[in-house]
Amino acid sequence: MACVSVCLGSLQPFNLELQTPEPSAEFDAAAKKIKELTVSPSNDNLLKLYALFKQATVGDNDTTRPGAFDFKGKAKWDAWTEKKGLSQEDAEKQYIELVKDLTA
Repeated sequence: MACVSVCLGSLQPFNLELQTPEPSAEFDAAAKKIKELTVSPSNDNLLKLYALFKQATVGDNDTTRPGAFDFKGKAKWDAWTEKKGLSQEDAEKQYIELVKDLTA
């Protein structure tokens, strides 16, 4: 019994938390740049930006769809869910390209 407490006492707990990749510096710069626009992008482009940002930073949407009267929330949820299966790296690249197009 003494061996069990001594042996188990020396074990280090390990973390099973999933690691998400850190956004690149180019992605961070694009996210900052889009906030500095003087003219707001169209609603369609805002939804694309939102969906790509969420997919790049969080991954696939696994949240519950907002209620019937939350029109804005549902539109954002639907846009993000459409990106399901897109890798976080590809979403990041698409986000950067969209920002470049909108700020050109």
